[in-house]
Amino acid sequence: MLHDPALHEPLTDEPWDEGRVRDGIRAIVADADAAFDPVELWPAEEWDGWEAPHPMKDLYVGASGVLWALDVLRRRGFAETGIDLAAASRRTLELWNEAPDYSQWGESEDFPVPQRSASALLLGESGPLLVAWRLEPSDELADRLHARVRENVGNEAIEIMWGEPGTMLAAQAMLDWTGEERWQAAWQESADSLWATREEDGLWTNRLYGETFRSLTPLHGLVGNVLALRPDPRREQLERETAEVLARLVVRDDGLANWPSRSDTLRLQWCSGAPGILTAACSYLDEELVIASAELIWQAGPSGMEKGSGICHGTAGNGYAFLKAFERTGDELWLERARRFAVHALGQIERRGHGRYSLWTGDAGVALFAVDCLDGRAAYPVLDSWD
Repeated sequence: MLHDPALHEPLTDEPWDEGRVRDGIRAIVADADAAFDPVELWPAEEWDGWEAPHPMKDLYVGASGVLWALDVLRRRGFAETGIDLAAASRRTLELWNEAPDYSQWGESEDFPVPQRSASALLLGESGPLLVAWRLEPSDELADRLHARVRENVGNEAIEIMWGEPGTMLAAQAMLDWTGEERWQAAWQESADSLWATREEDGLWTNRLYGETFRSLTPLHGLVGNVLALRPDPRREQLERETAEVLARLVVRDDGLANWPSRSDTLRLQWCSGAPGILTAACSYLDEELVIASAELIWQAGPSGMEKGSGICHGTAGNGYAFLKAFERTGDELWLERARRFAVHALGQIERRGHGRYSLWTGDAGVALFAVDCLDGRAAYPVLDSWD
């Protein structure tokens, strides 16, 4: 079996309704505003704040991700927040300096983090620094971020979350925004290091949390690393070779397709399995595999309440695969299916109750997915676009 049916639930019968979706987005922003504390930021859900000093500050499950999402929603004209986002980002950095989110993990023999943890994009300081600069640019923030990007070269975690592929995304964003040559040089320094660790079969070996493994996923492996190398002039060859790897490792059944996680289990979520592979590699993946994997995601149905509504391992993350399939094929069936998943994800928030304040696992990511469904846009947050 290509997935575990127990982790999914039937799709709601509620049809797509643009007004209802816009209301859902505004409700998420209003809840974030109501729950925000200028000193303590937002409360953390149990999973998001596991063994970490609260409040959470990082880009992945902390305040920086929510602040960035609120800014994007404001920039794109979908909802106005009453929060002073620049002041909140400054407070986030103050709290980070007092207690980085990962600090207690680093003291654990059971859950060791990389030596260069402070530089990570999603769980280190690079994310909060980038968001703070985006909200209130300054030379001091840019210099600190530049130092973090260069510090992360050679990180033993060769992936988006902790390693240099993640900070390559930060460097590319700063290059796009500022045009400063130092960001191109910083990106290239990391790219050269990333290329040097690519193995003959086209994969990378990741060392993380005391484990050594090879992964295909956007968060911890192959397709995320390839995505970080997009500006490289060798892109076409790299994507062609990666498509061959994915065609070799795919698991098929009755016209459907999925990819194994590092433990050879078959999951169906953005961070492990077909949704993430399709979302990150859709532009170069064999089109037959695009359709086969997207159809599996549709037939499986939305993620159940245990996994939630978010863009990491929930309904919205799986829905991004449909937006990518729409972008690749031009078939509006996939846009319709993405929109049905958006309605379902908003309904899951309403059933559970608002109150999960994070980008990847919480309500903010769902709001961005719903906005992309309104616009018919296939741009996964941070990995594809900062706007």
